[in-house]
Amino acid sequence: MATDTKKKSSKEFIDLENQHGAHNYHPLPVVLSKGEGVYVWDVEGKKYYDFLSAYSAVNQGHCHPRIVNALKEQAETLTLTSRAFYNDVLGPYEQYMTEYFGFDKVLPMNTGAEAVETAIKICRKWGYEKKGVEENKGQIVVFDQNFHGRTTTIISFSSDPDARKNFGPYTHGFIKVAYNDIEALNEVFEEHSNIVGVLIEPIQGEAGVMVPNDGYLAQIGKLCKQNNALFIADEIQTGIGRTGELLAVNYDQVKPDMVILGKALSGGAYPVSAVLADNHIMEVITPGTHGSTFGGNPLGAKVAMAALEVIKDEKLTENARKLGDQFRERMKKLIEKTDLVCLVRGKGLLNAIVINDHQDSSTAWNICMKLSENGLLAKPTHGNIIRFAPPLVMTEEQLHECCDIIEKTILEFA
Repeated sequence: MATDTKKKSSKEFIDLENQHGAHNYHPLPVVLSKGEGVYVWDVEGKKYYDFLSAYSAVNQGHCHPRIVNALKEQAETLTLTSRAFYNDVLGPYEQYMTEYFGFDKVLPMNTGAEAVETAIKICRKWGYEKKGVEENKGQIVVFDQNFHGRTTTIISFSSDPDARKNFGPYTHGFIKVAYNDIEALNEVFEEHSNIVGVLIEPIQGEAGVMVPNDGYLAQIGKLCKQNNALFIADEIQTGIGRTGELLAVNYDQVKPDMVILGKALSGGAYPVSAVLADNHIMEVITPGTHGSTFGGNPLGAKVAMAALEVIKDEKLTENARKLGDQFRERMKKLIEKTDLVCLVRGKGLLNAIVINDHQDSSTAWNICMKLSENGLLAKPTHGNIIRFAPPLVMTEEQLHECCDIIEKTILEFA
């Protein structure tokens, strides 16, 4: 089939997706064709600040040269062996990961949802083989308004009706409790002796950047230890410097039994995810019990090491903490000027503002449309909440320019 070399407009690209692709997303009508650092450009050449970072996958900025070069070099050498053979990149990558995050073992996968599924499998097997729970009776505690992915197992404990409806029958083995309510979790432990793990997002991103009380995660860790259950932190969106700490759990100075990583683990250049745990947990995984053809492939491993080196060498975690404080201060000043924004919350450069219009969810969408016209891309979540999460390579000057755009746009609606 001949390739059409005529340059298409944004509308033509949108029409192509609508005609030939499944309609499983509702994007802003912006067609992007280039990215660099904190900026993206559409097919007409308009430049935008990216304030979503592919849901925190491009913490290191778009097309970071060190990450791209690592990808290029490895792509020209060896991309995939499967795990039927050893390769000369996986071992060094596993050593790098375990030393970087302070765990004995890593199980490499590709996507975030795969990593969550992996953690669930490890937790259940550990519960039966190490804790002594009767097989097929283990329960994992999850939380209201969670988001861990959209596989059949994960949507079985989702609070999102769009993610759940007409996809049953659902997977059993999960108990849902209120988020940020330690007494609710304690009561569940008192009622059930077969709990094998607790799976939580340290900050609930998709729910609208819900930040728990100080000490809440440490209390979860304590309850898990008291009840011999695994504390599993889903840091796919909150990890890799996003919140101003390498992992969001570090704010509570607690070490989970398992950490799930994805998204920015590769800087957005390639799908890479991982589950980290110590030996006494990971040793339940034996040949044949879990796997992935692409999991731990040389290309992904090289990219991930480069991505993590960028986070450390460029001090992006520290930058996220500093700029996050400045962003929330600017938004608090905006709240004083208008009743349209009633709240700002977040940690580091994972933040959200709450639009004071619960009756009409189109207001947040319309604000995001106007933001895009003014050169900044963001997206609503849960109706009246707008999430703001720019790449961590942003400068102070760029941040304040973005805050000016946000303020100008909001005040136009007020």
